[in-house]
Amino acid sequence: MTATKTRRLEARTDEQTEQLVADASALLHMSKTAFIEEAVRTAARKVVARADVTIMSADVFDSMMRAIDEPDHSPALADLARVPHLIGR
Repeated sequence: MTATKTRRLEARTDEQTEQLVADASALLHMSKTAFIEEAVRTAARKVVARADVTIMSADVFDSMMRAIDEPDHSPALADLARVPHLIGR
């Protein structure tokens, strides 16, 4: 079942973009509205999906993992680790 569409989006564009959308939607036998809606939905989903992902090269990832595996010299943190715990395990 298709949801009733009650919202409206408007955008200003140049003549070339309007013609490009018209040509592309005609080639796909879609209305301009359907073409734009599908393109916007696809782009928005991609942006939202990537929001929770960190993308980095393999070299950067390997460097990060080496840094995580090598402990830093931190006397202040070592001192805190020796403080008696208020909550026991």
